[in-house]
Amino acid sequence: MVLENSSFPSVTIIVADASIKNNVATSITHIHVLNKPLMKTIHHAVHVTSTEAELFAIRCGINQSLSVNNISKIVVITDSIHVVKKVFDLSVYPYQTQSVAILSDLRKFFKCCKTNSIKFWECPS
Repeated sequence: MVLENSSFPSVTIIVADASIKNNVATSITHIHVLNKPLMKTIHHAVHVTSTEAELFAIRCGINQSLSVNNISKIVVITDSIHVVKKVFDLSVYPYQTQSVAILSDLRKFFKCCKTNSIKFWECPS
């Protein structure tokens, strides 16, 4: 399914993950276009939750995907689909800053073209 979707030049595949070890969070994002890696980012942070680190990885991936020309579909693959649901949670919670930034990027993405789409796939570790 991933290979089928990644064979189109207008689709970016984002693989996002985060983990915490010794109080240091590591967020990793891989972005692929046309079955080829486009970029990889690694961020380290201290004193953040795993949820916040996951949201940050997703945020980085979406933001970087939007910098690629002519992207109309984004597929985000994560092992934390429960974290993705936080993006669309309208209640107040501590790491809402990441969600607001993601929604801001998505608003621009959908405003460009009404047929643009995003999908979130869960892939357990």
